[in-house]
Amino acid sequence: MTEYVVLIPGNESSWLNATEEHKAQMYAKHGEFHRLLGERGHKVVGGNELTHSGTAKVVRGELDAITVTDGPYAETVEQLTGYYVVDTDDLDDLLQVCGILAGAEGAIEVRGTVDHSGGM
Repeated sequence: MTEYVVLIPGNESSWLNATEEHKAQMYAKHGEFHRLLGERGHKVVGGNELTHSGTAKVVRGELDAITVTDGPYAETVEQLTGYYVVDTDDLDDLLQVCGILAGAEGAIEVRGTVDHSGGM
């Protein structure tokens, strides 16, 4: 199987101001996404909702000579709000199922990971 990361960008301000009903609808979409992945033979092996980008720390420099700043790496309206890690042999079907999230969240980015299991 190949491992993919499903990246979910979003407008954090909209989420902060969303009603509880809207948030419940969005979580239901994620539940449907997760359920369909399992039914179609994909395997979710990780993922989570991320805290607000304002809580992020950015590290620059090298070991023992780092600089840490507050805030996200990039100052944009849309930030990465969550992700799933999915093992699958069927990228086309994974992309199809991602339509559930794209319809609810906007654009979704899917990337394969690099397999380092044989060494670097």
